[in-house]
Amino acid sequence: MSNSLPSQLDFFSDDVLTHAPRPRSLAEIFATEYRALRPRAPMPVFEIRFYRFTSVNTTIRLREGRALVRLSDVLEGAPESVLAAIAHILLAKLYRKPIEAAHALRYRKHLGSASITERAEQVRRSRGRKRISSARGHVYDLDEIFDELNQRFFQGLLGRPVLTWSAQRARRLLGHYDAAHNTIVVSRVFDTAQTPRFAIEYLLYHEMLHLKHPVLVRGGRRCVHSREFQQDEKRFPDLDKVKEFLKTL
Repeated sequence: MSNSLPSQLDFFSDDVLTHAPRPRSLAEIFATEYRALRPRAPMPVFEIRFYRFTSVNTTIRLREGRALVRLSDVLEGAPESVLAAIAHILLAKLYRKPIEAAHALRYRKHLGSASITERAEQVRRSRGRKRISSARGHVYDLDEIFDELNQRFFQGLLGRPVLTWSAQRARRLLGHYDAAHNTIVVSRVFDTAQTPRFAIEYLLYHEMLHLKHPVLVRGGRRCVHSREFQQDEKRFPDLDKVKEFLKTL
């Protein structure tokens, strides 16, 4: 955001010439929110710039009396109230202060807006990198399982995304669907003869439901697993057996 004065928009009201107020700079916004959180503490020098992150990231760190702030360039041009909310949230986290609900809600609504969501997806698609291994594992072939599940549960109507086993044997992130790259990743930890096929089928079925039920935004919040999503998930016949198996991990 430029710190220079905007072009003047003059208008007459009762023969009095008035001018649009000068928008605050990013440094001024952060200074205002800092003083609201820390009324008596010495103020750091704010160095703020927009950065080409691969997603809508915001970071802040302290270095020798300077507060170094990086904001995703997706946020460039955001309303001043949204930038103030971002400043408040970053500073509150940095100094371990409570985050005001109004600021949090304003920021969530901005991120959930159609224009920002679309822009963020474009950025992830163009800048992000997706590590693709192979759908064919040592034991299981994800392409083959996808096609079988597509016929059983989706009447063969789902287009097949890129399917791949993860590069690492992750035990926390068992699987995920990346909408930006139209890719389903399943943890390689399951590609063993000891893993029952129904477990692989469930993991893939769960991610396929994300194709059928895209993420919704309601009241500024992202709804990843909608009611319809959860209802369809219960249709999986071996759900109880899957849950018991996953506990062993």
